[in-house]
Amino acid sequence: MQECPALSKFSEHDDNSDEQLVQRVAAGDRVAMQRLYTRHHVRVYRFVLRIVNDAATAEDLTSDAFLDVWKNTGCFEGRSQVSTWIFSIARYKALATLRRRANDPLDDEIAGKIPDSGDNPEVIVQRQNESAVLRQCLTQLSPAHREVIDLVYYHEKSVAEVAEITGVPPNTVKTRMFHARKRIADLLDARGFDAAA
Repeated sequence: MQECPALSKFSEHDDNSDEQLVQRVAAGDRVAMQRLYTRHHVRVYRFVLRIVNDAATAEDLTSDAFLDVWKNTGCFEGRSQVSTWIFSIARYKALATLRRRANDPLDDEIAGKIPDSGDNPEVIVQRQNESAVLRQCLTQLSPAHREVIDLVYYHEKSVAEVAEITGVPPNTVKTRMFHARKRIADLLDARGFDAAA
């Protein structure tokens, strides 16, 4: 583990704070790494899953992200929350996977998993569970819009934190949120749901 002077400012926190755990991980403390992993892995997995839309890939990427946390914790500068830093690492890995996947040829198995957007009203009525319909709408957003919605609403990140994680200006985050909410409202309306309800 590398030593970075920025970690010394966290010494006033309790032993269980993320910042203190990072400091201990930087010193090679495996128990602290286990605590950090236990505290954040489910949220990171869910975030990555929404990006890559594949459970096995999301599990692998979550493990890879935490391996990077282990290797690079000594250089955590403390300019953001630890969770924001971890989400940034996971996001980078997920987007890199999507870029690689975009270059892969489409096989029959993958093609069979692509949802048919031409469902008839009877099929839609069978899927009236609002949560399932909303999840389906989220999958129809662009990756950038889905990512912003996921971070803000599922992970309760602020606009500033989302901007830091995604590497775009706060106003871009706000614009993406506006367009994503509008698209979700349109998709819900097309399915007969009142988005304002």
